[in-house]
Amino acid sequence: MAVQQNKVSKSRRNNRRAHDALSGANPNECPNCGELKRPHHVCSACGHYADREIIAMADEVDLDEDAA
Repeated sequence: MAVQQNKVSKSRRNNRRAHDALSGANPNECPNCGELKRPHHVCSACGHYADREIIAMADEVDLDEDAA
């Protein structure tokens, strides 16, 4: 059974955890539409990756007020 020999102070405990913090995202600008996107991922706004259209994005559909 693991039992500590001496008390670990708050300072020493927190220094050990100093490298566990999460780092922020690193967004890049899409060369096609200019929106921010994750590096090495398909742009969610226009569907392009590396100057090629990977996902065909449909135009926005306007529904009639009667249909809704």
